[in-house]
Amino acid sequence: MKKKFPGAALLLMLTVIASQLFVSITLFGYNKLYGTVGIVSALLLALVIIIIYAVFSKNSLRYLTKMNNHLESSAAEYINSLPAPVAVVEKSGRIVWYNRAFADHICPHMNIYGMDFKDCAQVDIKDIINEKSVVCRINNSVYKILHEEFTKDDVTFVLTCFDNETRYYQLKKECEDSHPDVVVMTIDTYDEIIQNAKESEKAVAAVEIEQLIEKFMDNTNGFVKKISPNTFYAVMEHRHLEDKIREKFKILDMAREIKIAGKYSLTLSIGVGDNAKTLAESENIARQCLEMALGRGGDQAVLKTENGYRFFGGVSKGVEKMSKAKTRIIANAMQDIFLSSEKIFIMGHRFGDLDSIGSACGLAGALQLMGKEAHIVVDRTKNLAVNLIDSIEAQAEQGLFITPAAAMQNVSENDLLIIVDIHSKNIVESPQLYELFRQVIIIDHHRKTADFIDNAVIFYHEPHASSASEMVTELIQYFRFSGDEKLPSYYAEALLSGIMLDTKNFVMRTGSRTFEAAAFLRKLGADTVAVKMLFSSSFESYKEKSEIVASASIYNKCAIAVADGDYVNIRITAPQAADELLNITDVDASFVVYTSGNGINISARSLGAVNVQIIMEKLGGGGHQSMAATQLSNVTASEAVKLLKLAIDGDDEELSTLKNRFFNI
Repeated sequence: MKKKFPGAALLLMLTVIASQLFVSITLFGYNKLYGTVGIVSALLLALVIIIIYAVFSKNSLRYLTKMNNHLESSAAEYINSLPAPVAVVEKSGRIVWYNRAFADHICPHMNIYGMDFKDCAQVDIKDIINEKSVVCRINNSVYKILHEEFTKDDVTFVLTCFDNETRYYQLKKECEDSHPDVVVMTIDTYDEIIQNAKESEKAVAAVEIEQLIEKFMDNTNGFVKKISPNTFYAVMEHRHLEDKIREKFKILDMAREIKIAGKYSLTLSIGVGDNAKTLAESENIARQCLEMALGRGGDQAVLKTENGYRFFGGVSKGVEKMSKAKTRIIANAMQDIFLSSEKIFIMGHRFGDLDSIGSACGLAGALQLMGKEAHIVVDRTKNLAVNLIDSIEAQAEQGLFITPAAAMQNVSENDLLIIVDIHSKNIVESPQLYELFRQVIIIDHHRKTADFIDNAVIFYHEPHASSASEMVTELIQYFRFSGDEKLPSYYAEALLSGIMLDTKNFVMRTGSRTFEAAAFLRKLGADTVAVKMLFSSSFESYKEKSEIVASASIYNKCAIAVADGDYVNIRITAPQAADELLNITDVDASFVVYTSGNGINISARSLGAVNVQIIMEKLGGGGHQSMAATQLSNVTASEAVKLLKLAIDGDDEELSTLKNRFFNI
């Protein structure tokens, strides 16, 4: 029997029946017998056709059912034999079906039925449902998981298909590893160091430097070019740069072993152009990083990341620059801007100290000699140099010191803002006031931080200087005043107090230029006794400082004290206590942990053997190599001490883990 009733035969039979009926009905009018027989025979024929068609239709349904079952089994067999792993999962995460590839590649040698999908594929089924596709690594292979939902008998299932993209990611990684990166290296203060060296010593130093750079490029397929006696450009693949990062740029340590002229240790500054799309962008990033390294005193490598900067090295002291040509050029440029400005506002950092206020006072005095209207912006309620402010107010003209709120009401378009002793926009006395100015000048000596002010018309930054007051003193010597006028003695005393504060009475970070600046101020009439009185404290403050010192403990040659009492002037007392702790034998650095406001503060000091700036940066702070601080929120004093000890030890991994736990990151 044929598998289906022929459509043409059915149509022909229906035509015959219709014709017979038409003829029979026509004959019925002439002969009823013949007409009746014709009609009956037509109806019988139609009945036979219906019976035959029904039989054929029944056989066709059987055939279709059989073919459908065959196709279902073929589809199941096809999916089961697919090279791509496939699994059917309930929305709850339980695996109800899988093919052979899934068993072989995803969960080999395991009883998979009824397992949780997350235990098998290491991905939560909810994440797959919420995302269009999910990429995961399973058994050294990378898969993109695609899914499709379907419902059967009121139960929702998820069909997951694993697309193996291992080769794609291998090619992608190879492309990333072979991407060229630019590294810029420079010898710190090369000209100043070798200016007194003999020609033979210079030649030996040049050979040792080039051998050092060549050794740095060993085991790489990159190249290096010398573009000046102290600057080198290197291009290497990213895979080799990663090796240098893991080694923490040990070339920095190797460089210090080289002596120029037999006595000056060589130091390098390195800028790394990582994470760039093009060589031009990589070179630009490398130069920015090099500028950051030099701004932090040199002897370090700087790497720019998505979250800011990473720093390596930075254990050497900055080399003092003997030439004052830069200072003279900066002073002339500044004076031109001063004369073209209407009013000039001077602002330091929050909780201003003698260096911040002293340098501001010295600048204000110089501006008054130029005939310019100058104001110093201070918040007396949050200031550590109130004695100096009171002393200057008693001798200078009225209206010199104003509050941030008053300054904001008097700012006009042609006014100038000078920021001293700080270059971070988040730590200035009033960030809101800073935002109002079109022209800003920066004068600072602290090592450069990642959040530096980048829109200054003049960024006068000298990390080798002892203080901002020293920098202002040098600038004043190149300012042009009318007649024989000179800076009043009380402004000179303010500048000298700032120098004495940051040098610990000419002990720390003191170079020949520091003494030259102090001598210039002494010629202007600065009274050292009057300056000493600015450092005096009350008997209660002295007792508080002694209590903090007595509570200290020694950890890895660092004195750590916790001021957990109720102190009136803790922001003044804590730094003084940190200075006192440095007088203890075998103490290279000191840290005072205290509570102020809603957070825990740490004041750090060192004698130079320990870079406290790097330690404080690990805790979110900053400062200078021998003077730094930080502020922590949502931690107790004991937790802050734990974080501090990990930062001292250099245990970055454990420190990161503990910070995440304490700060709920």
